[in-house]
Amino acid sequence: MTSKDYLSQEEIDALLNQSSGGEDDASASGGQSVEELLTPLEQDALGEIGNITFGSAATALSTLLGKKVDITTPTVSTIPRDHFEAEFPIPHVAVHVSYVEGFEGINSLVIKSHDAQVIADLMLGGEGNVTTEELNEIHISAVQEAMNQMMGSSATSMSTIFNRMVNISPPGIDIMDVKNNSGVSNLPAENIFVKISFRLKIGDLIDSSIMQLLTVPFAKELVRSLMGGASEDQAAPAEQTASAPAPQAQPAPQAPAQPAYSAPTPPVAPQTPPMAAVPPGYGAPMPGYPQTLGGAGNRNVNVNPVQFANFQGAGYPQGDETNLNLLLDIPLKVTVELGRTQKQIKDILELSQGSIIELDKLAGEPVDILVNNKLIAKGEVVVIDENFGVRVTDIVSQWDRVQKIQ
Repeated sequence: MTSKDYLSQEEIDALLNQSSGGEDDASASGGQSVEELLTPLEQDALGEIGNITFGSAATALSTLLGKKVDITTPTVSTIPRDHFEAEFPIPHVAVHVSYVEGFEGINSLVIKSHDAQVIADLMLGGEGNVTTEELNEIHISAVQEAMNQMMGSSATSMSTIFNRMVNISPPGIDIMDVKNNSGVSNLPAENIFVKISFRLKIGDLIDSSIMQLLTVPFAKELVRSLMGGASEDQAAPAEQTASAPAPQAQPAPQAPAQPAYSAPTPPVAPQTPPMAAVPPGYGAPMPGYPQTLGGAGNRNVNVNPVQFANFQGAGYPQGDETNLNLLLDIPLKVTVELGRTQKQIKDILELSQGSIIELDKLAGEPVDILVNNKLIAKGEVVVIDENFGVRVTDIVSQWDRVQKIQ
């Protein structure tokens, strides 16, 4: 076992502090518990939002590091500002992003400095074996890029969840040393925060936690956006349904009036001439037609067959002139298909920049050439100057082509 497998004395003290002093310390400092600030439904909603968004963030981080990344189901709690020193006894790395579209608020992501060093080392091509205790500028830049990818994927998932465009600002990064009052100035000026904590595992290198800090108003706004719109839409029809019996009581006596209005229509309908026999201008008074109502009396109507134009006249090719030359200038869409695959919806939602999709074609296997989405040939990919091209290696048989066209 290495030194990173053991908890430091400061971390042990912090854990003992939390387990023994939790609620008493919060009440003594004027803080409120999560049950007082958020209902169980709001806690579940925040946990589900975090579960979905950080699932895609884990996929993005796994692609960057080339390691398996697991983020477990989150735990929602609250933390007063004056408990930061007990919660973060050693320096942590805090990444802050502001929402510039879709929401208004700040999302802060906090991880241990050692975990940030491992992530930075992996991004720089190392093995993740960290021996130094401080982050240099290169490490900070690498961690910032990793967090940028994670939060970008998280924002993409939020766009899907909330059905709106969600954009974030470039992340800012701080080394948060609460004991020395350093790196906490970029946190919102709130006395209490909602903490959404995840267990982070990266291969055999990291088994730690990653925390998301939100202000209480912003957390409630997320829940309201997720649930409020649907509940308001359902409440409106419910109110209309509740008030519907009163206004509907007035139109009830008018129901018999409709049969009285439509009563004359049955005798008129049988007297209407068939559509094929309707002369031009039918319905307007015409000379010689008796203007009787309800079909009374007989009318002599001359019905003549329709005379269609002769399609064999000038402007149309004769039988022996019909040939394929008429089709040569018709444009067709040519598509080269590298391969296909099927994904579940949850896999599609987790896609981000850098994700890899495995296709059903083996390396070196010919690609399909389709014309108007019909397979006609197979070929191999070539490069012509700076453009891709396809060399046809096999033509699909005429019988197969006819079958696919049908």
